[in-house]
Amino acid sequence: MTWFVRTLGVCGVLLLGACSTARPPQAVAVQAPAGWAAPLPHGGQMADLAQWWRQWNDPALVPLIEAAQGISPNVAQARSRLLQARATQTTARAALLPTLDAQATSSRGANAQIGGLATTSQAGLQAAWEVDLFGANAATRDAASARLAGAQALWHEARVSVAAEVALQTSSLRTCLQQLDVAERDARSRGETSRLSDLSERAGFTAPATAALARASAAEATARASQQRMQCDVEFKTLVALTGQDEAALRQLITATPVVPAPDSLFAIAALPAQVISQRPDVYNAEREVAAASAEVGNAQAQRYPRLSLSGNIGKAWVRTGGSTTDVDAWTLGPLALSLPLFDGGRRAAQVDAARARYDESVALYRARIRQAVSEVEQALVRLQSTTERNTSARAAADGYRISFEATDARWRGGLASLVELEDARRTALAAQNALLALQHERQSAWIALYRAAGGGWDSTAPDLAETAQAGTR
Repeated sequence: MTWFVRTLGVCGVLLLGACSTARPPQAVAVQAPAGWAAPLPHGGQMADLAQWWRQWNDPALVPLIEAAQGISPNVAQARSRLLQARATQTTARAALLPTLDAQATSSRGANAQIGGLATTSQAGLQAAWEVDLFGANAATRDAASARLAGAQALWHEARVSVAAEVALQTSSLRTCLQQLDVAERDARSRGETSRLSDLSERAGFTAPATAALARASAAEATARASQQRMQCDVEFKTLVALTGQDEAALRQLITATPVVPAPDSLFAIAALPAQVISQRPDVYNAEREVAAASAEVGNAQAQRYPRLSLSGNIGKAWVRTGGSTTDVDAWTLGPLALSLPLFDGGRRAAQVDAARARYDESVALYRARIRQAVSEVEQALVRLQSTTERNTSARAAADGYRISFEATDARWRGGLASLVELEDARRTALAAQNALLALQHERQSAWIALYRAAGGGWDSTAPDLAETAQAGTR
């Protein structure tokens, strides 16, 4: 009866201690819409991610993105961390299970009792198990699982970042080539004007100063085209470094795949579903970090309470002496060991305080990440909307100045307009054309920025992203 009372008392103390290992909340309230279990866009699948970029109508873009992701050190680093997190989770899970080891020994020596040699061999199994009384090992497992989910999200973020960088560089290169075409056509036009002015000067119909103005204008246009060509060469080399492609092959790919302008409807985005914020890999990772920090608080608290372990073994031994063999079977269960912390100079209490401080930090970082994500999406939407509003006006300006230049050129050739008027009209038309191309690039850049801000795209046909798929990459 006394043994029963003592055992009951120990169990009562253990149960009371277990009540004090409650973890802080794993989910944190934020000022954001409900439904923070939204999936990663496209389920994190590469094939589906490629479909997103095909909306751009650039045949070269998807192969370039795939090539860049294949050599990106950031993607490789993210994948390595994902594999490390998976291994850590496996280790943490294993701590909850018993261990089983096989042992075998053999020895030979003299036996004084029998006056001869004896051979002793034995084999057995040894098992050990730490009973997770207060959930320390379970907390470690939960933290490892949360960090694995976060590592999966960061792997997706690395791929999204590379895709956006390649798309932005490709857009910049395409714009540069279009501006180079404009500059070369302008140089040819000014060269023709200079040639006609020289002929007119020789015939005595044009003043030397006017002919000099035409030659200066042609020289300026040639220099501008040369500078633009240099810029395009730099853009090509940047894309080569980003994708690892051979430069000659890359030039062939870009020049052989003319781009069909993306439809205006692609950029006409006034708003996104609120849940799209939660699919951002960095937000999801920050959320999982809160859960991991919460589990680590539970682990630190559990370290302050008793630990119970059980071991045992079963084996068989053979002793051969003087031509006879003796078999021996043996097994043991125990010891059942209880370790009770008594004094550690405040080390375990300090570990709990440190874990709580890390938890508070992760909560603050998570909330800050939410605010940043909302801000980045809103800023990208504002920029995209601004380019949409300016697009019609820019096109009208470019068309109007082009028509005005063509009319002025016809008047100049007929002797009804001065060269100064022609050059002024040409300069205005050139500026308007370049401004339109720059706006198109700005529009694409804003679209790419929104893609990144949304964590890798969104499905405009799914108003509630939280119901589309399971979270995480595969």
